[in-house]
Amino acid sequence: MSTNVAEKKSSLYEQIGGEPAMAAAVELFYRKVLSDERISHFFEDVDMERQAAKQKAFLTMVCGGPSAYSGKDMRKGHAHLVRQGLNDTHFDAVVEHLSATLTELGVAKPLVEQVLAIAGGARADVLNR
Repeated sequence: MSTNVAEKKSSLYEQIGGEPAMAAAVELFYRKVLSDERISHFFEDVDMERQAAKQKAFLTMVCGGPSAYSGKDMRKGHAHLVRQGLNDTHFDAVVEHLSATLTELGVAKPLVEQVLAIAGGARADVLNR
């Protein structure tokens, strides 16, 4: 079996770098999000340590890693933000920061694209459509 075949059998989580990579990604991601005036106001009253832990667990789960995610479903978790005006522009800003974060951390472009496809698949639920 070639290395390439073996790589394809490992989870996206493992290919990205496992727990250390997820931790680094979530920290860098939220630094970008919180410095973005387009979306930072959605996090004003949020316990960011708790939010980062939930985000890390969620990303781990959707990337095929060992998951202990027990957060609300996407619709319930974001309904109050939709009432505050959360829309496609905001969703796109978050995806932009996720892409930039993974790229900055040296994640290979095909893996970044897989993560972004997963994120994009959550758009309807996040925006409560």
